[in-house]
This record gives sequence, C-alpha cells and structure tokens, in this order.
Amino acid sequence: MTTVRILGPGDEDALMAFLRARTDTTMFMQGNLGRAGIEDHGERFQATYVGVFDGDELVGAVAHAWNGMFLLEAQLGLIDALDAALRAKGRAVKGFSGALDQVSAARSYLCLDEVDASMDSAEVLYGLDLEDLRVPPGLTSGAVQVRRAEADDLSTLLPWSLAYYREAIDEAAGEEAQAQVESSLRSGLDSRTAWIAHVDGGPVAMTRFNATTPHAVQVGGVYTPPEFRARGYGGCVVAQSLLDARAEGATRSILFTPESNTPARRCYYGLGYEPLGAFGLVLLRETHTIALAPGPASEDDGAEAE
Repeated sequence: MTTVRILGPGDEDALMAFLRARTDTTMFMQGNLGRAGIEDHGERFQATYVGVFDGDELVGAVAHAWNGMFLLEAQLGLIDALDAALRAKGRAVKGFSGALDQVSAARSYLCLDEVDASMDSAEVLYGLDLEDLRVPPGLTSGAVQVRRAEADDLSTLLPWSLAYYREAIDEAAGEEAQAQVESSLRSGLDSRTAWIAHVDGGPVAMTRFNATTPHAVQVGGVYTPPEFRARGYGGCVVAQSLLDARAEGATRSILFTPESNTPARRCYYGLGYEPLGAFGLVLLRETHTIALAPGPASEDDGAEAE
C-alpha cells in the first residue's frame, strides 16, 4: 500500500535526491525544480509536484507543469498521483513526458487516447557519460567551428527553430506555437544553452539543451538545414556543446529521438550515446480539462493507492 500527497517546502531535498537517482528519465523535472522551486503559483517552469510514498520513503513522483504537461516518474501509485495533481489546481492537460509505459497508462486513464495530438511519439532514450564522448574529426580538425549562440544569432536561429518544430512536432504550427518557439529560443540564448556551428564563416547547424542540472544536460533542438545535411555538422555542434558542459562540471548527457530517425540515431551513436529504453512524448493539439469524481486527494491530505 502506498500513499500520495502534494509536495511542498521542506520536500525539496528528498524529491531532488529521488529524481537524481533516476536522472535519465527525469531531466525535465529536475531542471524545472532547480530553476523554479517546488511551489506552484502557475509561473513559467513551476509545477504541482505529487509524491508517492511507501511508508516514509519517496518511491514515485509526478509533476503537472505550468504549461499543462505531465512529467512522470511513478512506477507505483501513478493513477492516484495524477488525480492528486489534477485536484490540486484544476489545471488543464497539454501532454505527457516520461517512460513510455507510464505515458501510455496516464493518457489512457485520462481518456485522452483518441484526442488529436500534434506529437505522439515513442522515442529511443539515449545516455552518455561525458568522459566517453567521441569527438568528431570535423571538430578536432577545425573544419567546423562551434560556439555558444548569442543574441545576434536570433535572426538565423529563429527560422531554424521554427523549421525544426515543424519537422519534429507539428508541420501545421500556428501563431501560438511560433510564439512559444521564439520565447523558448530567447530563453535558451539568455541562459547560454544554445550553440551554432559555422563552416567557412557560414552557419550550418544548431543545438540546444532543453534541460540542465549541475550534473547533467539534455540535448534537444538539434537542427541542420537540408542543404547542409549528411556532412557531420550536427554531430560537431552537439559534441562541442557537450565539451563545454563537461568543462563546467556536467558528467552525463541524455537525449531522445524517434526510432524512425535513422540519421539522428547514427549521429548519436557515433558520439558514444547508448540506448536506454523507450521514452514517450505526447503533445496534445489543444489543452483538455479533466472532470474527476470526488476523492480524498487534496493539497493537504494524502490518498491511499494500491
């Protein structure tokens, strides 16, 4: 028998220790928690965190983020944790991220299997200990130069970021999605978590970290324009971002990509990444409010779970 409850001030250390022990599948949760804290006032990067307990031991966690995304790491008590998070704020649901089996279970429980999604992907999760990074020859030879992106690169990176979003997530991205892409890119430039590659003085590829902790980085938004593909530029820009992260203390890198994306998988394997398992990412085209039956889970009270 397990119990669930909303986590709050005083639970930060236990939650972060739980997540860090499962770094490969919890980078979004760790990054948001470290950046915005454990309290939820609906602001960017904040979330309602629900803990699943076996006695006093934290054995699972679910976060319902400010943007409606459910971030999942709960092999036990998943359904009760979902209920508790939804009752806490009444926040609508925009999507799910986590181990594929948990994403599938959560989506089915909330009756969202048939709801239109802009992204519904079973991804391959990859991990790399940064001491094992294999640096591509194009980078070591100097043929490809890579640096952190700056504000002046916005005019180049914004069209690329929109193209990436349309290729990877939603080819029919509207004005709202475009605004979100621009906001996310600007945030990445401000936090110095974006890189750009040049060859002969011209830009050829980009990458970003979509989650960071003091010990690990999660790669996302790797994009090479079609005319520059199949030349190793993506591997070079990712490799330099990892070299910089390693120099700043990170020891681990995570990423995920669709099983069907053979060129990307070949690139990541070449850098030293190893497959870890199946990761699920679902982005619903519209947010959905979930009607729940009355139950005991609330912001103050625990609920029992089988």
